[in-house]
Amino acid sequence: MAKQRILSGIQPTGNLHLGNYLGAIRNWVDLQDEYDAFLFMADLHAITVPHDPAQLAENTYKVAATYIACGIDPEKSTIFVQSHLSAHAELAWLFNCITPLNWLERMIQFKEKAVKQGENVSIGLLDYPVLQAADILLYEPDLVPVGEDQKQHLELTRDIANRLNFQYGSEENPVLKVPEPLIREAGARVMSLTDGTKKMSKSDPSEQSRIDLTDSPDVMTKKIKRAKTDPERGLWFDDPNRPECHNLLSLYMILSGQTKEAVAAECREMGWGQFKPLLAETAVAALAPIQEKFNELMADRGYLESILKAGEEKAAAVANPTLSKVKQALGFSVAP
Repeated sequence: MAKQRILSGIQPTGNLHLGNYLGAIRNWVDLQDEYDAFLFMADLHAITVPHDPAQLAENTYKVAATYIACGIDPEKSTIFVQSHLSAHAELAWLFNCITPLNWLERMIQFKEKAVKQGENVSIGLLDYPVLQAADILLYEPDLVPVGEDQKQHLELTRDIANRLNFQYGSEENPVLKVPEPLIREAGARVMSLTDGTKKMSKSDPSEQSRIDLTDSPDVMTKKIKRAKTDPERGLWFDDPNRPECHNLLSLYMILSGQTKEAVAAECREMGWGQFKPLLAETAVAALAPIQEKFNELMADRGYLESILKAGEEKAAAVANPTLSKVKQALGFSVAP
C-alpha cells in the first residue's frame, strides 16, 4: 500500500531557530518513515517582504543543510527549492483567476504584516496564500503538517481546491485532491525568550528573542541567561500568569527528552539561577550534533546541489502532471 503524502516548507530568510526545529523540522523527521514527505525551501515567498538578494541563495542552501543536519534523510524525503520549479508560479496565476479578492483581504497574517510595511506593502504579500495553495496542491498531498497559526492558510487552500473542483470538475471526478491538516501538539508553539506570549520568530528584530540553530554555546548560554522571567520562587507549568516559566520549562522538557511530570518534579523547588544554567547546558548538548553536521554540509556545496537537483526532478515528476491537469480542466490548449 502506497504511503500517504505530506508536504511542508520553510522560508529561507535569516537563520532557522529553535522554534523552527522543535515546531516543524523535528516533526518532519519523525514523519518521514511513515509518509512520503515533500519538503521545500520557499524562496518565492521570501521576496514578498524586503530582502537582501545577495543572501537569498545562500540562505536557501543553509535551510537545505539544516533540514539534513536535523535528520531529514534525502533517501526518504524529497528536498527541493520552490523557485526551481516554474509550476509553482504558473499554478498560482491560474488560482489567482478563480480566487475572490475578499478571501485574501481577510487573512490575518496579511493584515499584521501590512500594518508594519505601510505604503510599501506588495501585491505579493497579499497574494502569498494563493502561491501557498499552489505549493500544496501541486503535489496532491493527503496531509499538510501545520501549526495553529497556519490553519487559516490551509483552509484557504482547501477552499481554492473545492472551488476549482466545483467549477471545472465534478463530484465523481474532482480536478484536485483536497488535503487535510496534520496538527501535532508537542512542540507546536515555541515562544519568544523576551515575551512568553509571542511565538519565537525569525522576523523579530531582537536577536535575544530566539535561539538560532547556529548560535555558539556561549551565545546560546547568554541568551538563556537573559531570557525574561519573573520573581517567583519555584517553577511550574500551565500558569497563565507565568507564560515565560511555562515556555522555558517546555523547552527543557523537549530538549532533555523527559516527561512533563518528571520535569515538574525536578524543577518545582528551583529558582531561575539554578534552572537557567541547566537549560543552557541541555540546549547546547542537544544542538551540538546538528551544528556539527550543518557545518560539514555547508562545506560541501557540491553534495547539497546534488541533493537539490535530485529533489527537483522528483518534485517535477509530480508537479508538472498536476499543472497539466488543471490547465486542461480550465480549457487551455495542449502544447505540441
